[in-house]
Amino acid sequence: MAKPKTEFSVNQKIVYPSQGVGKVTEIFKKDFQGKLIYYYRIYLEVSDMFVMVPVDKTKDLGIRSIVSKEEAQKALDMIGEEFEPPTSDWKLRYQMNLDLLKKGTIEDIASIVRCLYHRSKVKELPILERKLYDNAKKLLEDEIADAMGKSSKEVEAMLHAKLEPLGIRTEKKPTFIDDDDEDEFDDEMDSNDKDDSDDEDDDASDDDMDDED
Repeated sequence: MAKPKTEFSVNQKIVYPSQGVGKVTEIFKKDFQGKLIYYYRIYLEVSDMFVMVPVDKTKDLGIRSIVSKEEAQKALDMIGEEFEPPTSDWKLRYQMNLDLLKKGTIEDIASIVRCLYHRSKVKELPILERKLYDNAKKLLEDEIADAMGKSSKEVEAMLHAKLEPLGIRTEKKPTFIDDDDEDEFDDEMDSNDKDDSDDEDDDASDDDMDDED
């Protein structure tokens, strides 16, 4: 089998959506079910592990090159822009953001970070969303750091500077009960109704005792 044309070269940095920023360390061929398949061996620093990816499957998996410095700056600027608040249905919101992560463009990843940061200022994120937020934020930080030649700590501070003004505006909004809170609100109302009912029963009991006297 002739060696196929490869999009990435050895020592090239890449982005593997949902896995992290990695580096191609080797391009090799391996027998699989009687066929010779060419693979990339990719080192993922965030998880300190190697993965093997068939050369002809990289597009299906969304694996791509690190963006340019200009594209990284554009994604960074996008973080601080106003946007339409996400749905309050966390399961729908989670699936929407998970789909964006699988697509894996830097704009998609920046959208996830912006969306979930904004949401976390309204209500604490469920565990699954918190994990998704942390993964997307780490992926964004690492890619921007590589693209701009900066440290992860520097990029983390840059992201925070873009996110925090949005957070301040969010915290000033009036408090409201959203769809996610309805069940908790109903439970609280039921509890209050029960307490009121108990108080009425106690008052009625006291009145009966007074009548007997």
